Amino acid sequence: MNFIDTHSHLFLEEFTDDLPLVIQRAKAVGVSRIYMPNIDCSTIQPMLNTVVKYPGYCFPMIGLHPTSVNAGFHKELSVMREMLEQPHSFVAIGEVGMDLYWDQTFLREQMEAFEIQVQWSAEYKLPLVIHSRNSFDEVNQVIQRNETKKLRGIFHSFTGTQAEADKLLQFEGFYLGINGVVTFKKSILPEVLKSVPLERLVLETDSPYLTPAPNRGKRNESANVKDTLFKLAEIYQCSPEEIAEITTKNALMIFN
Repeated sequence: MNFIDTHSHLFLEEFTDDLPLVIQRAKAVGVSRIYMPNIDCSTIQPMLNTVVKYPGYCFPMIGLHPTSVNAGFHKELSVMREMLEQPHSFVAIGEVGMDLYWDQTFLREQMEAFEIQVQWSAEYKLPLVIHSRNSFDEVNQVIQRNETKKLRGIFHSFTGTQAEADKLLQFEGFYLGINGVVTFKKSILPEVLKSVPLERLVLETDSPYLTPAPNRGKRNESANVKDTLFKLAEIYQCSPEEIAEITTKNALMIFN
């Protein structure tokens, strides 16, 4: 049984001491690919170094994470744009979007940065991996404005309501990224997902964050995507093999 982790930050310092073991454990449970979203300019090279170490297994994205957007965001975007214009190995624009949970100081800048990177997605024909926290309406508006560009991608770490899921699934090229949150005791996701087609989901970890039960509180890693997979099998009342097959097909469709 093989499956894919569509969202893992394996290039961060949390994995400096034992990355080979982390990769080994992921392969041992059946993880066949790991997609890695960028954060800002400081993480591009560590991410690419990880790709070089694990070619054909780890795949990089490029983008400016919304919590890294500040008054000088244009400088960061110019560096990324230059890299996109050269021969590159990036498979998506991500992780991009809006986050108004911690701070709304740079709301306008976040919106502008997101809009620019949505344009990149259309221009370079790369999928979007979208981060949205306390910003559902704002993100929804941006995607709606650009709907004619035939965008595709993933709404990363979906934890929303039934109404929000329905709105997002109206964008035909987009899928919902489901991670360890679905295993949390107070999560509403198990109920919401009962009305979401499995054909619109992908698996992810968001390592080193959002560790699923029963290891909540510890560092997350790609091998733990299996816990999310088994939870989805319980929700959809089907075999883990079926979850693996469908979500893998979905991920490969998104990332071409």
